Amino acid sequence: MQAFFHGFILAFGLILPLGVQNIFVFSQGVTQPNIYKALPATLAAALCDTLLIVLAILGVSMLVLQFEWIRLTLLIVGILFLCYMGKVIWNAGASNFENNRALSLKEQVLFAISVSLLNPHALLDTVGVIGTSALKYKGFDQTLFTVACISVSWIWFFGLMITGSSMKKLQISGKVFLLFNKLSALFIWGTAIYLAISLI
Repeated sequence: MQAFFHGFILAFGLILPLGVQNIFVFSQGVTQPNIYKALPATLAAALCDTLLIVLAILGVSMLVLQFEWIRLTLLIVGILFLCYMGKVIWNAGASNFENNRALSLKEQVLFAISVSLLNPHALLDTVGVIGTSALKYKGFDQTLFTVACISVSWIWFFGLMITGSSMKKLQISGKVFLLFNKLSALFIWGTAIYLAISLI
């Protein structure tokens, strides 16, 4: 079970920090009228993570690490995306929480896909860390490692959705959620700056 526990702990450590994916899934738990309405965002985020993990372990990570221009392209696109997402979260916070605007099913899915597949942290963590760590395992051990990483994503995103929905039921002041959005936007911009510095 060493491979399973390695994958579980590694994936948990990577998904734990505050990021665009986590913020979005949590916010849907808060803004949707009930927990079931937040399922599209949660499922889309978990499925995208599953796709990235499987592709990384199948060998895409080696391709990206071999060609520097691919890594640079991912970073540049990701930095621009993070700057844009920070702006969206900073400006849209008031309308989402004060007016209780809930995204439609289509909007949830598209947004979740974009924050999952265009997020440089998610891509580089999956490719550079999970993909390369999986190389030490073969056969059934590698399968256990993969299952552990995927399980963490599903458990984490459903946990965020349930937590967001539970906090809404507690009738916490909207100002708390607005502050959370502002801090989240600052964190995302900080991440973009950190990635930009790494390019220099």
